[in-house]
Amino acid sequence: MFPIMERTVSQLNNVDTMRGTTHVAREYIARNPRTGRPLARGSVKDDADIRLLLPPEGVWRVVPEREIIELSDGTKDTVELPRTAGGGFARRGDGILALHRVSEGQTDEAHSILLECLDDDDPRIRTHALSSLPSFSLRKHEGLIQCLSDRLLDDDEFVRGEAMVALKKMAPIFPSGCEAILRRELRDIRKGHRENAFDALKMASESWTETGCLHIDELIREEEVDLRRRASKILRVLAPKSSAEVWDLIGWCLEDQDHEVRRNAARTLNSLAGSEPRIAAILVEVAMSDDDSGVRKSAIRALKRLDMQSPRVAKMILDGARDRDYNLRKACIGLLTIVLSGNELRETAAELLKQETRPDLRKKLSSLSIDIEMEGSEDEKNRFLAALDVPAVSEEEALDANTDPGRPMGEHHKQELGRPESEGSP
Repeated sequence: MFPIMERTVSQLNNVDTMRGTTHVAREYIARNPRTGRPLARGSVKDDADIRLLLPPEGVWRVVPEREIIELSDGTKDTVELPRTAGGGFARRGDGILALHRVSEGQTDEAHSILLECLDDDDPRIRTHALSSLPSFSLRKHEGLIQCLSDRLLDDDEFVRGEAMVALKKMAPIFPSGCEAILRRELRDIRKGHRENAFDALKMASESWTETGCLHIDELIREEEVDLRRRASKILRVLAPKSSAEVWDLIGWCLEDQDHEVRRNAARTLNSLAGSEPRIAAILVEVAMSDDDSGVRKSAIRALKRLDMQSPRVAKMILDGARDRDYNLRKACIGLLTIVLSGNELRETAAELLKQETRPDLRKKLSSLSIDIEMEGSEDEKNRFLAALDVPAVSEEEALDANTDPGRPMGEHHKQELGRPESEGSP
């Protein structure tokens, strides 16, 4: 059983509800549809994320557990709430929202009721059922994902809206189960459906790297540029993951015909330089040769985070110092002192100075091409001179130095000589 599901069930088990649900959703294993292997997991979601599976706050929280089944299937129109819970009445919609709270022995019955509600003729009942679907799917999920797929095609706008909300909640928990739904919704011509599907894919990618790679791999091959642009934005979520598939996707997007796709891919290089500097160096080299200024700008930021001791990076800096792009030349010239020193630095700066036309860069190169110790001004040369050694002073010289020359020693200083004043007096 996945830790996320185990912890989710414990969160949903409020006080006396959902007793004995430790085996819930045990049979569901998210798998890669191509290889059949279990998908790799990211970090476990925190409690705040788990609570998002629950329906919105409402009366359903205080519906007595023994009344949930009869209220949700319509046997009872209303149920009076105890005064300790605030009083009032709960209706069928509240019972549907509370289906995940039933006891373990009523799980199958509640599952059947939820399936019926998802296909109910009343759009309000279908909407309530969709709101209850994410939390109940952790109890028993068979058939629910198919119902979710159908409701995303519902004729009622409000039902479709609630279905889109449910998809975002369920995609991170059932990535392979929602794969076909996402594949269809991501390519939906309706803007709302497409945006919601990409939000769901982003949320799923944060926990399931292989799920994100699977869909992005397909989307960046599409002819429609909007799909490629939206898919390339999700690469920033995947970039911190140490995955060769992610690196390949970034590399392919850096070679895309559309400049926005290449820009989105280049924005991942900065974080990649911190986690995988060797891979980042290869991709930065590709981005530095791009014709788009936005791509090169991201490459420059990533370049400054790379290992300057690497020969590959040093060569990139030297080549960048000769590039036709001013910003790239400026950044690389500023890094010359890190990768070069001594005569090699001065000779390289002098060579670059011959072809540089920008005044600020010429000034910088001029200062790098001169050996200040030998060719600088007198003040600059003096900075390299060693300080004079302080001569050693003997004890006798130190005593003489402490003697006050303004007060001569003689017979008239009898007090200082230790002689009584009356000595020698008549």
